[in-house]
Amino acid sequence: MTDQQHGHAYAKRFEAVLAYIDSHLEGDLSVAALSRIAHFSAFHFHRQFSAYMGVPVSRYVQLMRLRRAAHQLAASPATSVLEAASAAGFESPEAFARAFRRAFGMTPSVFAKAPNWHTWSAVFVVPQLSRSITMQIRIVDFAETRVAALEHRGAPASVGDSVARFRQWRLQSGQSPVASSRTFGIPYDNPDTTPAQDFRFAICGEIDGALLANDLGVHELTLPAGRCAVVRHRGSPDYIGETIYPLYRDWLPSSNEELRDHPLFFHYLSVYPDTPVEQWETDVYVPLK
Repeated sequence: MTDQQHGHAYAKRFEAVLAYIDSHLEGDLSVAALSRIAHFSAFHFHRQFSAYMGVPVSRYVQLMRLRRAAHQLAASPATSVLEAASAAGFESPEAFARAFRRAFGMTPSVFAKAPNWHTWSAVFVVPQLSRSITMQIRIVDFAETRVAALEHRGAPASVGDSVARFRQWRLQSGQSPVASSRTFGIPYDNPDTTPAQDFRFAICGEIDGALLANDLGVHELTLPAGRCAVVRHRGSPDYIGETIYPLYRDWLPSSNEELRDHPLFFHYLSVYPDTPVEQWETDVYVPLK
């Protein structure tokens, strides 16, 4: 398959997802459900969708639901807010009214009486980004790696507290010395699209012996062997999305590669506070089939 054919096939899979969303607005449009439609890995689908469409899955779905409701309210004055909310897949009229007001700056009933199509058109612009970034992508064979891991669950802003706890374990146990053991991070969820309380991130340190029992919640994981695309991020990990999204958006569609069903992971090449955070380097590993 040529690069052009692969890119076309990639686009067709997203067209199928968009068509499915349009015809199932009242149904289950979760990341898990949509990734199955696209035949993409659920671990990566939210990033692929955001990169391809320019907006997160949840935002796109909400926009399409609001679009249907706005059409119904404008075209059929007899349609109640409850009916429009239900037909558009909102859980309650209250949730619908809040989303509608945030998007349009007016209540559904006011819009129904005097539709403001200029505002409507502005709200429904979905940026399909076409910006091209030159990226240095390496394909590597990653060897199976045993790690000690501490899973953080909660707001991304409080990951630092979990990192401090993991650092405490490293110092106490001596099982994963920073100077000679690699440090990894596994973002199980996308912080851009996951509710703060549900965000999960594993802080990991390479080990070569049996993990000793501990009371800090550190347990053993294995990073599986396999091919990976690797791109280097320079600067604060807080902005690592600026490196990740172009990989999904620009490189992947034309690469002839398929993603493996395993979350991406980070290899931290710099040690804080020895290296100022603005000079940090982090390798992003995206597992491939």
